[in-house]
Amino acid sequence: MATLTYPTTTTTSTIRATKPTLSLRKSTKLISFPLSPLKTLNLTATSTSPIKSTSSSDHTSTATTTITTTTTTSISPSPQTLKSRLQNGETLYGLFLLSFSPTLAEIAGLSGYDFVVVDMEHGHGSISQALPCLHALAAAQTPAILRLPEASAAWAKKALDLGPQGIMFPMIESSKDAKKAVSYCRFPPAGVRGSAHTVVRASSYGIDEGYLSNYEDQLLIMCQVESEEGVKHAGDIAAVDGVDCIQMGPLDLSASIGYLWDPANKKVRKMMETAEMAVLGSDPKQGGAYLAGFAMPHDAPRDLWTRGYHMVSGAVDVGLFRSAAVEDVKRFKMNLIDGSDDEQEHEKDADEKYWSE
Repeated sequence: MATLTYPTTTTTSTIRATKPTLSLRKSTKLISFPLSPLKTLNLTATSTSPIKSTSSSDHTSTATTTITTTTTTSISPSPQTLKSRLQNGETLYGLFLLSFSPTLAEIAGLSGYDFVVVDMEHGHGSISQALPCLHALAAAQTPAILRLPEASAAWAKKALDLGPQGIMFPMIESSKDAKKAVSYCRFPPAGVRGSAHTVVRASSYGIDEGYLSNYEDQLLIMCQVESEEGVKHAGDIAAVDGVDCIQMGPLDLSASIGYLWDPANKKVRKMMETAEMAVLGSDPKQGGAYLAGFAMPHDAPRDLWTRGYHMVSGAVDVGLFRSAAVEDVKRFKMNLIDGSDDEQEHEKDADEKYWSE
């Protein structure tokens, strides 16, 4: 019996031959599999081939070698999911991505945001444009949340098949709406989600054999409350089985009560407070929901945090670039008008600011 050892495999070769000594040599190669974290792949292959052995008496005999290879590939655990981090009591900070730029998505992930919301409701992109952003975020090990343009089974199905950690449904106004949203995320008989789990990205294209067993535990389902009607039923929406998080929408909420240009109005803030208290009054560990929100000029990220928000989004990618670009142009023009030489003292740092020079 001869034993062959591979870096990631265990191979046993059994030889039956009419002549005594056989020497088997086989080159080894390290095989890497493009698996997502926490996935384990087992492969078994059997092959039979004739091997000729020549003895000192110059007689030739044929032996049969059966090689059975079992490969187990384990990847070191990835960071915890958004859902598990919320359950551990963390407050998460994220960014909305409207540009659908994979480069900006990757920068956001590498910058340290806990999550990035790829916004298909107000951003120009759709499913095909969202996928490269998810690839970029995965490379930066940052969870992606897909915000749908509408709460429908068709949009949810296509979005979920991409494999985001979270999905956000807009304009949920009642527990009935919320139950429908949850049903779009679950396979029958628990829901109405269409099934192609054997080939889609969400299941690592079918490589993750445990996908059906754990997808509900890992997916964060978010419902947006962004209307006067939604505020009235915020507590009921938060109590729906499967709803993990209530995302407040301050701009649409202010518009719904007649204050489109004044989201800081006292009436709007009072209505926001009503919805916040309804959600915070529920216990996520007992069927309630976590509270998520978007910071505004009059309502900074820290303000949301102090009021008990569990997920805070502080900016939009295009807004960050807009502000930086406007400030850059303004600074240049002001220097020309004032004849200011203030920038000269920073010339020694020019390489850090303008790498192309």
